[in-house]
Amino acid sequence: MTYQAIHHPMEKMFTVVLDQGHEAKVTYSQQGMVLHLEYSEVPEALRGKGYGGTMMEAVLHAIEQEGFTVVPKCSYIKHYMDTHKDWAHLKAN
Repeated sequence: MTYQAIHHPMEKMFTVVLDQGHEAKVTYSQQGMVLHLEYSEVPEALRGKGYGGTMMEAVLHAIEQEGFTVVPKCSYIKHYMDTHKDWAHLKAN
């Protein structure tokens, strides 16, 4: 199943609707076309089941489509991007 990230620019957040209606989120601060990814959260009921990766794939795909680059601030996002080199091109210089 493919999950879609929904961008909420007014709230500076991406959300991903996961199974059973649960919603994951990534919040950010913005400087021009660079998003500083500050915080990520997978609902408690879905933790430890791989949904963090599912969330990140959807969010990073949306960020790429919108033409942004990122600075990972959240420790989980930093770890995810460090171990999934196919997203390295999105890191801001």
